[in-house]
Amino acid sequence: MIDELELAFDESDKGRHRRSAQRKRNKKQRGGRGKTVFALVMVLVLLGGLGGVGWYGFDRFQGYFMTPDYEGGGTGEIVIEVKQGDLAADIANTLVAAGAVKSAKAFIKAADGNSRSQSIQPGFYKVRKEMSGETALSLLLDLKNKIVKGFTVQEGLTAKNTYERLSKQTNIPIKEFEAAAKDPIALGVPDWWFKRTDGKKELRSIEGFLFPDTYEFPPNPTAEVILKAMVDRFLTVTGEMKFADEVQAKRGGISPYEALIVASLAQAEAGNKDDLGKVARVAYNRAYGDFPCKCLEMDVTVNYYLASIGKETKRSGDMTNSELDDPKNPYNRKLPGMIPTPINNPGKDALQGAMDPPPGKWLFFVAIDDKGHSEFAETYEQHQRNEDKARKAGIIP
Repeated sequence: MIDELELAFDESDKGRHRRSAQRKRNKKQRGGRGKTVFALVMVLVLLGGLGGVGWYGFDRFQGYFMTPDYEGGGTGEIVIEVKQGDLAADIANTLVAAGAVKSAKAFIKAADGNSRSQSIQPGFYKVRKEMSGETALSLLLDLKNKIVKGFTVQEGLTAKNTYERLSKQTNIPIKEFEAAAKDPIALGVPDWWFKRTDGKKELRSIEGFLFPDTYEFPPNPTAEVILKAMVDRFLTVTGEMKFADEVQAKRGGISPYEALIVASLAQAEAGNKDDLGKVARVAYNRAYGDFPCKCLEMDVTVNYYLASIGKETKRSGDMTNSELDDPKNPYNRKLPGMIPTPINNPGKDALQGAMDPPPGKWLFFVAIDDKGHSEFAETYEQHQRNEDKARKAGIIP
């Protein structure tokens, strides 16, 4: 219709020798408008005739031209979550689902009119039911309404240590975390993560999947909610790193699970961030390379086993021969190949080190200073010289 009007103006400028054609077009246009008005009247009559159902239809019809919105500041108190990466539309849908605003459009309209809306932080917020879109936005922009109930889980903690820390901070009994952790698949760990290519038996343990980070939770979370969030963060981080794909492409047939075990070993053994990748390389070289026993020979695996059976962990020099080489210990440092599971929950840097370690034929390492730096060696003779350095520095007896 716009095109027809433009044509009519063009023709009037050129002269009046086409008036009859113009009148036909005007008649056609009037006919079109008449039909539109008639159709609108019929819709309204039908809606009125349908009673309550008609009013619902009219309300929806009206919604195309108006923004459904509550008036005022709302009532009561509810909690909603703004997730990492949520856009205004995502937040709006969350508010609608919670009964906080009348329509997503009401919140989006308020957000579009306020540049500060882009600074809404992820987390949990106290809001009200049946608020206007403007009120909802103002509550989310006021950090006084943000529920800060979070905690930080450190890198390198075992699952058992993690439950202890979480229990102290949440007052949730340790046994509830242990019960929730019995089924890693139910917590969100995909079945394929436990596949191995080294012929060892698959053990479904939550160890390694409780990603160390800072978390925020709603009031009174359950053990299952907390552990699921930690697993989800693990999957997010490793997904962004393309950990599984990179391991399978670069590590010569080693499974992602075996690489996760190596990441946990590096997290436990490396005294410095700079050495994480080198320690991972040593683990690969020992278990899959030219090391005579093709075993790890790392005392941290012994300590993991001691802790798992309720015994105290020890310094390497204090361990007895029976503890170091216990044949009943599935984490025995002399057993060929990789151990059954990770021995802690490694952070991103350790995962990166296991995924893409620096090239090297190192088989030995020892800490040589009080900052945790290590010296790495390919032969035992080189390693002995590095141990002499460590003794002179007072790092080892």
